[in-house]
Amino acid sequence: MENNTFLTVSNVCKSFGTGENRQDVLRGMDFSVSKGEFCVLLGPSGSGKSTLLNIIGGIDSADSGFVSIDGDKLENMDEKALTRYRRKHLGYVFQLYNLIPNLNLKENIEVGAYLSDSPLDIDELLNTLGLWEHRHKLPNQLSGGQQQRTSIGRAIVKNPDILLCDEPTGALDYNTSKEILKLIEDVNAKYGNTVIMVTHNSAIREMANHVIKLRDGRVKDNIVNASKKSALELEW
Repeated sequence: MENNTFLTVSNVCKSFGTGENRQDVLRGMDFSVSKGEFCVLLGPSGSGKSTLLNIIGGIDSADSGFVSIDGDKLENMDEKALTRYRRKHLGYVFQLYNLIPNLNLKENIEVGAYLSDSPLDIDELLNTLGLWEHRHKLPNQLSGGQQQRTSIGRAIVKNPDILLCDEPTGALDYNTSKEILKLIEDVNAKYGNTVIMVTHNSAIREMANHVIKLRDGRVKDNIVNASKKSALELEW
């Protein structure tokens, strides 16, 4: 893995509420991620994982500190620039699939392609996702795993620099979870996107290049895996 820093999180702090109700969620986050890495943000509920992911994604803003991607600081961007940043750099995969119910599977993925100047070939992507034969089905005709594959397709078709995954297997059973993790692993290897995945499942750390363990809004451990497992080898 090349040691070329792509994402920098520098002394990021974030709180919610005021006065007695103030809650410090992020308390000086510091780490960097190289281009093409599979990075897992690991921690229990309340450790600040999703808040941090939202700040990296330009959905929320830090109170202090900064996030930069490829040298561009988010804090220096106005709303128009942030919109361009999200379009250019980011793909999102959430625990809930957020598919458009009256569009078929292929059309849901095409929605992502419209946001890109250089989208991936949709038919090739459908085959990579194992969804080709289901491409004309509506979301309510798909299993949970197929819906999550579709949401990954919608995120990745725009060929983003970074794929942000917020508990992408949280609503899925064990075997389907492993299939989805294998798919994200394959997408990372095939397209070279940097993957940032939030999870509380410690087994998933074994398939990552880079693991950031969070506790109470701080980085507890910053680990680079010398060797990693395939998603299909994971057990929990």
